[in-house]
Amino acid sequence: MGDPKYPRRVWRKPKRPLNYELKMEELKTLGTFGLRTKRELWKAHTELSRVRHQARSLLALRQEIRAEKEPILMKSLARIGLVSSDATLDDVLNLNVNDLLSRRLQTIVSKKLGFTTPYQARQAVIHGHIMIGERKVDVPSYTVPVEEEEKIRFSPESKIPEMLEKTNPKSQIAETPVKEEAETPVKEEAETPVKEEAETKN
Repeated sequence: MGDPKYPRRVWRKPKRPLNYELKMEELKTLGTFGLRTKRELWKAHTELSRVRHQARSLLALRQEIRAEKEPILMKSLARIGLVSSDATLDDVLNLNVNDLLSRRLQTIVSKKLGFTTPYQARQAVIHGHIMIGERKVDVPSYTVPVEEEEKIRFSPESKIPEMLEKTNPKSQIAETPVKEEAETPVKEEAETPVKEEAETKN
């Protein structure tokens, strides 16, 4: 069991952390999902490897035992939105780390509530501006179940919605009045040669 003062690590470093292509891919993922450190990415990789290991171990079991244990894994993954209700173990093996990171509270808040960047959504979550139902959740890495996704909203005392409306470029474009185009002097140009021709005839 171990000493509770020294909990077991829930992440593993990559085998080649100094690989250039791996570092660039990690930095891109960090910027896309607004992660604070690479440790959060490594946690997602470790969790994904654990899920895929369970799927591979189920494929190696006999059909009777597999029929009992497979629905438990599939229901737990469908509850958090990683797979559909009619998915198979092959779909579980095809999951990638982006699928897991897209179910974080930070990512869903950034897409649903109209934040410009995922880092803004992370700050709103940490400072207690986000509620799921009737409870505040201040953990950006919280995995949102499918049934709770529609309950995500701002807290009543939060002023972030007003700030987002002021900084939203679409609302500014709608508020700015359209300037009337100046009348082009086409008619005057068209009338001047007629007057010159009349004067020459006279």
